[in-house]
Amino acid sequence: MQSKQNGKMCSGDEYSISPDIINPFVHNLELSTTYDKIKTAVLTVVLLPLRLLAIVHLLVAAWLLACLGLAGLSEHDLRSRPLSGWRRRLTPLICALGKGTYQAGGMSITVRGHQASRREAPILVVAPHSTFLDASITYVTGFPSIIARRESGCNPFIGKLINYTQPVYVWRDDPNSRQNSIREIIERVNSEQDWPQILIFPEGTCTNRSCLITFKQGAFCPGVPVQPVCIRYPNKLDTVTWTWEGPGALKLLWLTLTRLHSNCEIEFLPVYRPNPEEQRDPKLFASNVRQVMAKALGVPVSDYAYDDCRLMTKVRQMNLPCAPGLMEAHKLRHKLGLAQRRAEEQCLARQGCEGRVDLEQFARLLGVPACDDLQQLFRLYDKTSSGSVDFREYLLSVLSVSVANNSQEVLDLAFKIYDCSGSGRLSVPDAVKALSCALAVSPEDLRAALKRAVPADKNHVSLEEFRACAGGVQEANTPRDNKKAS
Repeated sequence: MQSKQNGKMCSGDEYSISPDIINPFVHNLELSTTYDKIKTAVLTVVLLPLRLLAIVHLLVAAWLLACLGLAGLSEHDLRSRPLSGWRRRLTPLICALGKGTYQAGGMSITVRGHQASRREAPILVVAPHSTFLDASITYVTGFPSIIARRESGCNPFIGKLINYTQPVYVWRDDPNSRQNSIREIIERVNSEQDWPQILIFPEGTCTNRSCLITFKQGAFCPGVPVQPVCIRYPNKLDTVTWTWEGPGALKLLWLTLTRLHSNCEIEFLPVYRPNPEEQRDPKLFASNVRQVMAKALGVPVSDYAYDDCRLMTKVRQMNLPCAPGLMEAHKLRHKLGLAQRRAEEQCLARQGCEGRVDLEQFARLLGVPACDDLQQLFRLYDKTSSGSVDFREYLLSVLSVSVANNSQEVLDLAFKIYDCSGSGRLSVPDAVKALSCALAVSPEDLRAALKRAVPADKNHVSLEEFRACAGGVQEANTPRDNKKAS
């Protein structure tokens, strides 16, 4: 059985690959006491409508000011020169209304440190990014230019406020969008015109603030000084964190607005000026700034990146065990070049998959030297520190993510990997091992299911019986509520 805590996945011995691996893409939120539930219910009736009314009025007022300030300007005008004159003087008013929406919602914003000027730091680097409520930073910093999807700017309401920041747009359907965005950032920070500062969340996605994931390099490509900005939400009940796995935006907004009081802290760290080596290497620049921010926040750094979110989502949708361990294996495979060479697929194509192997055999099968990264990959699967791993288990865990598209394909893959002779049948012990690796189910449950699916006088399991056994186990482990819903 797996137990899950915010920021970490802890697995039982049967399925554990690596203990307590930080998972920054999960957030658990439940009202744990009767008092909290009653208080939330009462405040939903008494306080929530008043707060929503105040927020709507303030946002409409800010939207009207933005409409006024954008009147007569085309998109080309917004991208070619900064706002000036009376249009620029509307910015503090819009920011005041924006900050008012947070105050109306019961959130107080505490600012620590001093915001640098554009001349000192053309780019503000903000982390961790954990919620849609992080938008408060734009009002606190005077409406700097943000990085936004073009679709957001087309929104008839929120798009007006976004466009007023004169954002750098990302175009989803343009394969050159990333290069064009970086080019525009470089042009702005080096321009003699009075452009606003550029504000960037370098993580590129929301996390649960348990660590800082890999920073994207866009903010660091210009090689100019940046000011790191840290955001914290020091609240007893975390009703703001919005991650890939966890409560939806509406639930978070509801629970936040029914708290009597919430806190947000924004801390401006000293300006970080890159040295010549960092100016030449944006990856190094990004990594060093991340270390500075992690130290200030008191959290570790993690090599997870935005693209890992999609992989982790796929792992969970397919109900594969050991999601964090699979993520670690995935990253190590890329470091070793195994993913690029499709080394595991080649091993499967050779048939006759190996059983237990030591480190030397593991390296030989994958065609790489026994370097530190390979040893780390090996240890992920050496659950008992015996000095050997089941190579079939390794192949299945890797190929389940990279090759299979659904649970049925995972089962067929498991059968093929454990059918070393290619005979189209498995021994009962091998069938149990294959199903244990493919499903988050204990071997005891699997043996009982096999007894039901396979006649007592048979010592082998066919593919059809293998599938039937898996179906029976999955049905038995489906919660009753889900069965009724289906």
